[in-house]
Formats: sequence, structure tokens, C-alpha cells
Amino acid sequence: MLAMDAAALAAFLERDFPEVAADFAVERVDAQGLCLRLRVAARHLRPGGTVSGPAIFALVDVALYLTILSRIGPVALAVTTNCAVDFLRKPEAGRDLLAEARLLKLGRRLAGGDVLVFSEGESEPVARAGLTYSIPPER
Repeated sequence: MLAMDAAALAAFLERDFPEVAADFAVERVDAQGLCLRLRVAARHLRPGGTVSGPAIFALVDVALYLTILSRIGPVALAVTTNCAVDFLRKPEAGRDLLAEARLLKLGRRLAGGDVLVFSEGESEPVARAGLTYSIPPER
């Protein structure tokens, strides 16, 4: 069961993280996971015409964060405790990136999942990531 739908997740980003909210769009959220779009802009690029590693890290981090929140509700203080990103292919500069996130474990204190990143319109992933989050105790 979802605690937050795509509209609620977008509103949460706007309210709590306005500095990055415009970069992302929730494409889908359901029982299988979440798809998040990075609206690639010039600030996300690096020399050589590719999307930068930090932009891809931000995409996978926000994608799994929102996936977790879609299940537990708006817990702003859930934080990343581990992230490993494998960069597999060069993403094209002229295309948005799509992150397909899924939860592998959702406990009371820890959540973990994985994320595949695709250039829009491509079937082969450009990156994959595994992340763990710490969920603060309820007060």
C-alpha cells in the first residue's frame, strides 16, 4: 500500500527540497517501485557531452529516497547511509535520464534497494546503484 502518490511526492520535494525539485519528475509510483526523471540541463553535463557522475548520483539517491517515502510517508530525516554506483555506459547529453527504483528491504530502521538508470528511449542501462537508508525512529 502506498503512503504517498506521485503528486504527494512532488509536493514534498517542492516544500522540503525546493533547490532540486525542478530537476526531477516522478513518472510512476506503484507497488513495484518508482520511475524518476532527471530533466537533464546544461548544469548536469561535463566535458565530453555526457551527464556528470554527481548528477547521476543525485538521480539514484532521490529515486530511492522517494520510493521509500512512497511507503512510509513524508519522513524528511531519512538519510542515505550507503550508496554504490556502477557507471556502465556514457549517457547522451541531449536526453533525460530515467531511474527505475525498487525496494529490496523496508524495515523499521533500515531500507535498501536498487536503481537502474536509462537514457530516455534506450533499453540498456547507463548506471546501476545499490543504496541503504536509515529511517529515524518515530517520536
